[in-house]
Amino acid sequence: MRELSAPQRSLGHLLAQYWALTKPRVTQLAIFCAVIGMFLATPELPSLGAVAVATLGIWLLAGAAFAVNSLIEQHVDAKMARTRMRPLPRGDLTPVQAIAFSGLIGGAGMWVLYTQVNPLTMWLTFATFVGYAVVYTVLLKPYTPQNIVIGGMSGAMPPVLGWAAVTNSAPAEAWLLALIIFVWTPPHFWALALYRIEDYRKAGWPMLPVTHGEPLTRLHILLYTIGLVATTVLPYAVQMAGALYLIAALALGAVFVVYAWRLFRAPNPAVARATFNYSIVYLAALFAALLADHYV
Repeated sequence: MRELSAPQRSLGHLLAQYWALTKPRVTQLAIFCAVIGMFLATPELPSLGAVAVATLGIWLLAGAAFAVNSLIEQHVDAKMARTRMRPLPRGDLTPVQAIAFSGLIGGAGMWVLYTQVNPLTMWLTFATFVGYAVVYTVLLKPYTPQNIVIGGMSGAMPPVLGWAAVTNSAPAEAWLLALIIFVWTPPHFWALALYRIEDYRKAGWPMLPVTHGEPLTRLHILLYTIGLVATTVLPYAVQMAGALYLIAALALGAVFVVYAWRLFRAPNPAVARATFNYSIVYLAALFAALLADHYV
């Protein structure tokens, strides 16, 4: 097998660092929810070409927002075990490279959405960019333990963006999907904060378990999870989804409540981590159930 030359290895490493700057694992779930929104927006299958173009534009702006987030938080990231291997704390990329990359892909994303999709989707996606990269990262995360709750709206926007991309509108059904993600966000991130509490304490982030203690955080996770299950019934209640979705939502929600109850009863980092991991599976499975129900 032919070995890569030093320049080729260097180029490959550089591209990998730019890719890491977009936080691909986080972006994947957001893009998945946006694509589900595209398919739920119409009774028939949307144009796959339109879906691909819209997905590209949304991904580019999302990646730009994560790059700005990484730039602003690079000094704090260097203090945390979970984030210190990111490109900027390691010195694999410079702040100038991160700014240039964010501007390049963000501008490309805005152009794609405005010219190839529709202006509404571009403006909604740009508002999401500002909400995450500026409002959440700069104004909320460093100053309030309610950062996840207040800033959760920007993370809840993907299905609205997907819906707007297909229909050039953002009706109540799209915002109902956003509401589900909005209520899902606090138990998801607070479970992460529980098993990474020393990281957040060391970094100085005012996450709820750091500022108000672990018992209150575990109670909040349980209450929000119960509220989430109730929220996921709404698509069935407004006849947006049918019995297949309802059964899936209640089954998935019951498992989530069990995780939250176990966490409430047992202050164990392993349980917190398991709850966090399940929350990701839960959201993906819930939206997949919406899609399956839509076409059955």
